[in-house]
Amino acid sequence: MTEEAVASSGVRTSMGRLVIRVFRFFRRWPVIPVLIVMMLVVAAVFAPWLAPHDPIAGDLAKRNIVPMWYAKGSSEYILGTDPQGRDIISRVIYGARISLLISAIVLGLGGILGTTLGLVSGYSGGMIDEVLMRFVDFTLGVPFILVALVVAVVFGNSLPIIIILLIVFSWNAFARQARAEALRIKTLDYVAQARVAGASQFRIMYKHLFPGVMDPIVVVATWRVGMLILTEATLSFLGVGVPEPTATWGSMVAGGRDYIAAAWWVCFFPGVAILLTVLAFNFLGDWLRDRLDPRLRQL
Repeated sequence: MTEEAVASSGVRTSMGRLVIRVFRFFRRWPVIPVLIVMMLVVAAVFAPWLAPHDPIAGDLAKRNIVPMWYAKGSSEYILGTDPQGRDIISRVIYGARISLLISAIVLGLGGILGTTLGLVSGYSGGMIDEVLMRFVDFTLGVPFILVALVVAVVFGNSLPIIIILLIVFSWNAFARQARAEALRIKTLDYVAQARVAGASQFRIMYKHLFPGVMDPIVVVATWRVGMLILTEATLSFLGVGVPEPTATWGSMVAGGRDYIAAAWWVCFFPGVAILLTVLAFNFLGDWLRDRLDPRLRQL
């Protein structure tokens, strides 16, 4: 074998090892989901500085401008404009702010309420557990979209109304998960020792049960972010979400559905934003579950 062949074989081997290392790195760590989430957070926090145009102000003289890579496109409007002449990329950026704001408030309040009720239900048992769990079953059985439509007709659609509705129908997942973990943890020896030592029920739930349920609650919260964003987009698409002219991804998709043939970019880019965001949070939740569950870490 010549020196050139040996060198070529060595290069291929080195490249193969590099590819394997990169593959293992991306398989072990959620690099792409984290990058997407970071981009979403940056867009939401710095929307006034990142958005090149006012997301609400429109100009009918500039309606349905094609994206910049088309021959008739303009670098002023990178992703084009909608039928009202509003900049698409600016509205997508501000839509990220609305989605994260709703998700943060709903997860914060709904997570605290659901986790607290789940701990009380799992530790107390008996009639308290029965009543709370039947209430959870009731909220799971009520059709959320139908309730949202009725509430929008009666009270009107607004951001506070949407947040309240999502909180009412989002705490149940946290309650069920917290209850399941509390039922398991309260039978452990260190909880029994704390009970024998005279610790109050509140101290046992706060000091011993609550830390044990945090890992699965974090996983549930990560999964719920994608679901909340998708639910808010669905409500906005149906016209019962955050009212116009506030830029939301769902309302952008709804506003562009009648122009798919003539101006596909109006609903395509907010739809892609919804898709990538939901997938990123779902993949991140799967990764957190694998990392935080000791049974899965051993596989």
